[in-house]
Amino acid sequence: MKLPRVPVSDNVPGDEMPVYRELWRHIGKEMPHGSRRGPVKTDPLSLPAKLKTALDMLYGHYEATFRMWRAAAGAVDAPPPCFIVVCNSTATSKLVADYIAGFERADGGFEEGRLPLFANFDEEGNRLPRMRTLLIDSRQLESGDALDKRFRDAAAAEIERFRAERAARSGETAAPSDEDLLREVMNTVGKPDRLGGGIRCVVSVGMLTEGWDANTVTHVLGVRAFSTQLLCEQVVGRALRRQSYDLNEEGLFDAEYADVLGVPFDFTAKPVVVKPRPPRTTVRVRAVRPDRDALEIRFPRVDGYHLELPEDIAEAAFTADSRFELTKDMIGPTETDLHGVAGAGVRFDLRHTGGQEREQRVAYEIASRLLTRWPEAGAATRNHLFLQLRVIAGQWMADYLVCRDGVYPAQLLHGAGLLDTACERIAAAIAVRTNGGATI
Repeated sequence: MKLPRVPVSDNVPGDEMPVYRELWRHIGKEMPHGSRRGPVKTDPLSLPAKLKTALDMLYGHYEATFRMWRAAAGAVDAPPPCFIVVCNSTATSKLVADYIAGFERADGGFEEGRLPLFANFDEEGNRLPRMRTLLIDSRQLESGDALDKRFRDAAAAEIERFRAERAARSGETAAPSDEDLLREVMNTVGKPDRLGGGIRCVVSVGMLTEGWDANTVTHVLGVRAFSTQLLCEQVVGRALRRQSYDLNEEGLFDAEYADVLGVPFDFTAKPVVVKPRPPRTTVRVRAVRPDRDALEIRFPRVDGYHLELPEDIAEAAFTADSRFELTKDMIGPTETDLHGVAGAGVRFDLRHTGGQEREQRVAYEIASRLLTRWPEAGAATRNHLFLQLRVIAGQWMADYLVCRDGVYPAQLLHGAGLLDTACERIAAAIAVRTNGGATI
């Protein structure tokens, strides 16, 4: 089997247990606990900073593993390594999946996924026919819209193979439903030429049972409480099936590792017997008066508006008060060491979040937030100032943002408070000159 590696130390002193080994203890109070019913009201971008940092850190190592596997296979359609996230509730799983893979906002806009290799949308906001991130929980199975309509066309060969195998096994000849296909995607993760062969990330709530035998799992993140070591063993066990059983020149198996964050797994713990619990009572909610069409409210349809914008110029005069220091105390550990009971250890950090592309993303988010939250910056109703504000944000990041302790500007996005602080410093330095007024 693979060797599990868990955090043994980090660069935030004062706690006996590394932060990312028992992540839930640090974020649990900020996370939803119930199941989702209808649209999720919480913004996926408002996840706790420590959870975002843990995702970034684990993803950085996954990215390196992905590229190594791709180079070794020499083919773009080879099964990729699999990153699994085990959540506490269907509300949390939806938020995490949307943050990872991208989502469509309620206002019709699009938010790109924060972990690019797991994105389910292209750069223009169009859903990919072949998903990279699979959300698999009870609410997703019941939703009826878990699979994009183009999926059946893109995966026609794999679906026909699944239909034929099911017919031979059980005599079922009807076309598989979306729920049937979603379960088959989960059951075939990492298997070439099957529906789940290209899945890179699985976000679940207790759906990865002991019969789930994917052998491509390399990274695990626990986003839930773990009350017993038995539960820790079950979650970690989903990642321990070896990918290769070929012997090396010494007649031994090469070491394979599964890197685990958020699961307080103890290599020396004794088995714990958990007492059975009675099932919860289910309450069915349904409409009692379906004949209410006469109460329908209608609104007039507006074809559109024509807006002529004034010539506004945004300028910034930064001072010493504009300076902001971003440290690990604000976002959680920026380095953590993982070791197993045997084999080599590994250090995770955030270096992969540096670079010009990430900094451009931060400048974009700062400018967007200034437009919507800081009317004193003169931008509350002036969306045409966005490009100027993005340039100003970039100037502030280059000259007045100081990152210490292995932190990078990308971590400004890990908490609304951090982003708000940046906006406050920038807004205080901005002045807008207006020539003329807007007309509709």
